[in-house]
Amino acid sequence: MKVHVDQKRCQGHTLCAMIAPQSFELSDIDGHSSPLREAVPSDQQEQVREAVHSCPERAITLAE
Repeated sequence: MKVHVDQKRCQGHTLCAMIAPQSFELSDIDGHSSPLREAVPSDQQEQVREAVHSCPERAITLAE
């Protein structure tokens, strides 16, 4: 599974980093999220899926 954050849609709500802190990092400049790595390790996939569903801007997408 691969994860992507659309920087144009991300508003820095930080929910993804709170839900899946091992998968997302926040910018010190604007608080926008970025994946720590594109490929999601199998032990983090459930948390990343929850982060995708929790994003109010729908800025996070997954590709299997």
